[in-house]
Amino acid sequence: MKIGVNLINFGPGVTPESLANWTRLTEKLGFHFVAVSDHIAVTPDVAEQYPAPFYDPFTTLAWLSGITETLELATTVAILPYRHPLQLARVSANLDRISNGRFILGVGVGWAREEFEALGIDFSERGAITNDYLAAIKTLWTEERASYDGAFVSFRDVQTAPKPVRDPHPPIWVGGSSQAALRRAVRYGDGWHPIHVRTDWLEAKGLPRLRQIADSENRAMPALCPRIKLTLTPNPLPESDRVAGEGSIDQVRRDFETLEALGASHVLLDTFSGDLEATRHHETFWEMLTVTAEQILDLPKNTER
Repeated sequence: MKIGVNLINFGPGVTPESLANWTRLTEKLGFHFVAVSDHIAVTPDVAEQYPAPFYDPFTTLAWLSGITETLELATTVAILPYRHPLQLARVSANLDRISNGRFILGVGVGWAREEFEALGIDFSERGAITNDYLAAIKTLWTEERASYDGAFVSFRDVQTAPKPVRDPHPPIWVGGSSQAALRRAVRYGDGWHPIHVRTDWLEAKGLPRLRQIADSENRAMPALCPRIKLTLTPNPLPESDRVAGEGSIDQVRRDFETLEALGASHVLLDTFSGDLEATRHHETFWEMLTVTAEQILDLPKNTER
């Protein structure tokens, strides 16, 4: 099971230096991947939770690929309707190529209605657009001269070389926990990427629903790749009040053990607490990551970084 860190690429404390420092520490501590989030237009509904400056995920990950050696590089999540699939397929393939096959495309349908309006995209169609774009992107990644005819995008005889390094394409993680999101993960994804969930919900409801859909579609079960909160507390939290990753060292250790037993291939740690001013003070989060790596996960340090 690979463990990664969600980098804070927005808010008053984010700078190129902070992104580089977070990433170098993550690699040094022995974590396996980093991920960044996505918004294009910081409209009022976005700014309330994720204010500017907001660093573009693809530009940021391309830059970080040059200062890392082992880390995989993921989006959590790229909002599929925001970008034409011809552009996104090329950018993603280029990123996978320059990072020597370390890119993971995490995708979602989006939630910020005002941002959709600013971009001129129909909010009510975002799920259908996402499905269409995913099919188009996979076609572009896997065919030398690609043609596609869908409800929202069509093209003929398009070449998008260079192709991705990974065969047949970079992993696609599909976010969301709705029935439509689970179906999307089964049909188009290599991984299911639910966010801020409880392990008992995953075991009793989420994964059985995913299995049921996979069986009905006669498709393989996508890998479990959740994003969980990371909030270490000096004392245990009531089990009824917490999600995976929150609580004492022993509670969080048990969460990782449960996720591994449930078959998780990747687990992404979300260090953002919702306090925007905390983005100026990274040391607290770095200490928490160090404790997690050394006392909970027992990760071997990358001594060359």
